[in-house]
This record gives sequence, structure tokens and C-alpha cells, in this order.
Amino acid sequence: MKKATIFIVEDDLVSAQYLWEILEGEGFNVLGRADNGSEALKQLNETCVDIVLMDIILKGPMSGSEAAIRLKHSHPDCKIIFLTAYADEEMIEYALDAEAVAYLMKPYREKEIIATIRMALQHSEKHPLPTTIPLKEGFIWNTETGMLEHDGTPIPLADKKQQLLALLIHQRNSVVSNEQISLHIWGNDTGTSRLRSLISRIKEQLGTDLITNANGLGYMITTER
Repeated sequence: MKKATIFIVEDDLVSAQYLWEILEGEGFNVLGRADNGSEALKQLNETCVDIVLMDIILKGPMSGSEAAIRLKHSHPDCKIIFLTAYADEEMIEYALDAEAVAYLMKPYREKEIIATIRMALQHSEKHPLPTTIPLKEGFIWNTETGMLEHDGTPIPLADKKQQLLALLIHQRNSVVSNEQISLHIWGNDTGTSRLRSLISRIKEQLGTDLITNANGLGYMITTER
């Protein structure tokens, strides 16, 4: 079986070496490392890799977010995982523009690194989404409108609820960590209580539990087969 190829863009040498050793220890093929956006684009210009681990804040004039957007233009099938200690609203917008599949929060944790990468590899961007994705108890996700529906009727949801469901649907049948969800919705790791409250409000509004708690590691939505 072909090893997944990974490229690291991280300006801290110690952190980069830590990532490299973990990835190689898990059998991934690490093709290289760059410490700034320009160098990353230069090295990846003629090389297609499966995943790029991209630090959002880098040395030099080009941020990791900008480098990621440029990289996606030249290599649309490459999956971007952002590395960050924090993210403000502007950085989240950049991440959306770059179609990032996940985030890894610093300081890095080995189990989360491996789980996030494996989840990203399982999610293929080469196959278009179906028009509707069937969920439990007659709910469906309409990929054209980006809305939850029940019996053909769209369900209006507040922004945070909509963002959470959209994220879990995008990575359906895979666990998304608490940290990744919090970063995506609030821009930082706010802890689990705020997230649990949001999920509880979704359950109360829908009258059913579409979101599964995965043993405290994160949450997921499973689709009907």
C-alpha cells in the first residue's frame, strides 16, 4: 500500500522535528519541511503531496494562510491541515478560503496528530458530495443549500448551530476533536462546557440527538446507510 505523503510548514525547528518523528514513526512519508510560505510554495511547486501541515503564523511576509490559498490553487487535491496556537476571525476566514480540512492546536499531542491526519486521508475530496445526505430519524442534509431538512422542510438554525452541523457533516462518520470544533466555531479552544451547551441546544431544538459523543474525544455525525 502506498504511503501517504506529508509536507511540514513550521517555522519552529523543534516543533517541526517533533512532527516529523511522529509521522515517520506512524509510517507516513514526510517529503520535506519549510519554515516560511515562499519556500513552501517553491518546494511544492512541482510536487504533489497528500497533506500539508501548515502553520498559520510564519516568518516572512507571507502568512501560512496565504500560502495555503495559493497552494490550493495549484494543487486542488492537496489537503491542508492548519497548525495554530490561536486563530482570530480573519484567520478563520482564510482557513475557509483555503478549504482546510482540519486544525491542530499547539502544543501538539501525538494521538490527536495521528487521528486528525487519518481522518483527513479518509475524507476524499475527489468525489462530489451527493445532493442530500441522509441522517437519523428522517433528517437530511441538503448539500446544495447547506441546510438541515426534515420531511422536505428546511430547519432554521442559529449561526453557531449551523456551523457545527456543517463541520460534522463535512467530516461525517469520523470523529472531530473538541479542540478542532471550538477553533472552527469560536476561534479558540474554549473548553468543553461551551460546546456541550451548544450541542444540548441543538438536541432540544430538533427533538433528537443527531450528534454522537465519541468517548470524550470529540463528536461525530453518522449517516444512514
